[in-house]
Amino acid sequence: MNQRIVAGIDGTTESVAASHWAAREALLRGAPLHLVHAEEWSAPPAIPAAGSDVRRRWTEALLHEARDELREEHPELEITTESIDGRPADSLVGVAASAGMLVLGSRGLGTLTGFFLGSVGMAVIQATERPVVLVRAAADATPHIHARHMDRDMVVGVDISRPCDALLAFAFDEASRRACTLRALHSWMLPPLVGSGSAYNPEVNAEITQSLNTGLDNMLKPWREKYPTVDMDAQVTSGHASQQLLETGSEAGLIVVGRRIRRSSIGAHIGPITHAILHHSTAPVAVIAHE
Repeated sequence: MNQRIVAGIDGTTESVAASHWAAREALLRGAPLHLVHAEEWSAPPAIPAAGSDVRRRWTEALLHEARDELREEHPELEITTESIDGRPADSLVGVAASAGMLVLGSRGLGTLTGFFLGSVGMAVIQATERPVVLVRAAADATPHIHARHMDRDMVVGVDISRPCDALLAFAFDEASRRACTLRALHSWMLPPLVGSGSAYNPEVNAEITQSLNTGLDNMLKPWREKYPTVDMDAQVTSGHASQQLLETGSEAGLIVVGRRIRRSSIGAHIGPITHAILHHSTAPVAVIAHE
């Protein structure tokens, strides 16, 4: 059986959108869906537990309502629920460890709603090596006809200077499941201190672009051979990579970006391009951890 899809639930519009997106993804993969609410509600020993009991009843009702709504929409889908008492980021990372994907609702601008407050959402992305998908409360994230993802292209951002096999494996596999066009994008920029010298010459620019196109084609070749049915469009563009990805993916069904796995606790764990996409994309975004 395929690994289950986990969706975070907190009662907001964004988490409802995420749960419906996750349900469609679970059906696409032939996998069960697991709805999770994580919240630190344990009362200190000196404080009566009545408040915690109220929260537990509210959470139980929340999860059951979400489950019943999705079962009505997708009667063939296996759905389970779980309420976790503990630090949300740690709890979600723990649940995601055995999952094929973790799906969270997001308001955009880097702020995740409900129990994904402040840095919690980013902490989850940084800590787990499982795919994480962020879903906005947009029209393509809520229930729609045929109970499938909308028929739109996928976009994946590629850095040809470094290996990114896990990123491409996810992107090609997902595009194959969706039977959609996969657009691979590599962007480059001239160094800021180049000035107006020969690098701005159209012929030099053309040579650079051709070289990068060759590098991109070489990187994608084994994946094209492994997934011959995937309609592939590879592009090399000049400009800020995040801006190019946002423009190219503005109408996409899914934008796929990577983050490098860092074994050290020091330093940033999400690169500037992925961080910008998470802040500003209106399309669902999949973040794939890779070496």
